[in-house]
Amino acid sequence: MKLIARSAVFIALFAAILSFAKFENCRSNGWAPPSDYIHACYSDLPALFGERELITHDWPYSSATKAVEYPPITGLVMWATSFLVGDSGNKYRNYFDINALLIALLFIASVLLLKKLKPELWYLLPLAPAVVASLYINWDIWAVISSLAAIYLFDARKYRTSALLLGISIATKFFPIVLLLPIALIFVRRSKFKQFIEYLITTTITWLAINLPFIFTTPTGWFRFFKLNSDRGADWGSIWHALNVLNVKIDNLNLISILFFITGASLFTLFIFGISEIPSLASVSFFIVAIFVTASKVYSPQYVLWLTPLAIIAMIDKKDRFDFWIWQSAELIYHFAIWQYLASLSGAKFAIPAGAYAFAALLRITALAWFALRLMRRSTPKFGPQNLEFLSNVGQGYA
Repeated sequence: MKLIARSAVFIALFAAILSFAKFENCRSNGWAPPSDYIHACYSDLPALFGERELITHDWPYSSATKAVEYPPITGLVMWATSFLVGDSGNKYRNYFDINALLIALLFIASVLLLKKLKPELWYLLPLAPAVVASLYINWDIWAVISSLAAIYLFDARKYRTSALLLGISIATKFFPIVLLLPIALIFVRRSKFKQFIEYLITTTITWLAINLPFIFTTPTGWFRFFKLNSDRGADWGSIWHALNVLNVKIDNLNLISILFFITGASLFTLFIFGISEIPSLASVSFFIVAIFVTASKVYSPQYVLWLTPLAIIAMIDKKDRFDFWIWQSAELIYHFAIWQYLASLSGAKFAIPAGAYAFAALLRITALAWFALRLMRRSTPKFGPQNLEFLSNVGQGYA
């Protein structure tokens, strides 16, 4: 067991170093377009260090226009690490290096946690090329490890600690909030309504305890995250942006994206009730997050960090590896396409055209949907009278 643990640390460390090497061109030459796009080494870490005035240690939520566009824990990490930079050397590179070190440590911890959740397939995370390519783009890994821990503890039926960690995760990056749907459905199938209410209250109180100091002291800066997400149009990576590039305009995008998610969430609910045995949270979390990112108005390259660990724990056995690699290949194609398309918009002489970028975005989303459906099909028996009878019994039991 110690040898396996050491192997996991070694492989994760190697992946983290390999990812760091991918960003070396920008570390050496500065993060400036189109070079950072051409070399696929763009990172929000140094970009927001300057743009959000963290370089002068400004409180991340003090400005209505330059507040960080993330929930409080991520904002605190961004702000606190700015004090470790010092006054000598290249401040932007130093800030990147400090945050990259923390991200690498959290990534290694995430791999070790995944080894507990999926001991037969954990190695796919540090070997996933799109994960390695995206590791230092943003601070997403801070929410990934806390959400994985919440899932692990939920399936171990340590509900209070799980709820606490989920509240922390939602206060770090907002996407883990969608995990409350499968959590609710699992509790319903177990007829544990009181436990679900307790879980929801604990998660909510945790989230409020973290957010309320920001709401009371700097409400406008705190609210900027929600305002930007409400006001933004079709943004990079989303199906809506790809359609825009192809001159297919979508009106009332906020409403359409919400309806898209509600439809997907409804189908996901039917899927949960169509499984003969009550599923674990680990086995179904991937599907609801996949629905969320597909419906979202933005689908950033680093979202692969959200999806990949959840995809691995949703995989039934080694037979799913072929489908996994097809999906990862599509993610890698998009990772190349987004940077080269941005390079073209920034004045690069050689880059891909808009149509190729839109194709890569749609290919990525199609591959994700295909992979999710393949896993769902293996998780659920073929639809027939037995499913109708089961759903009927569920309805009678919970009426």
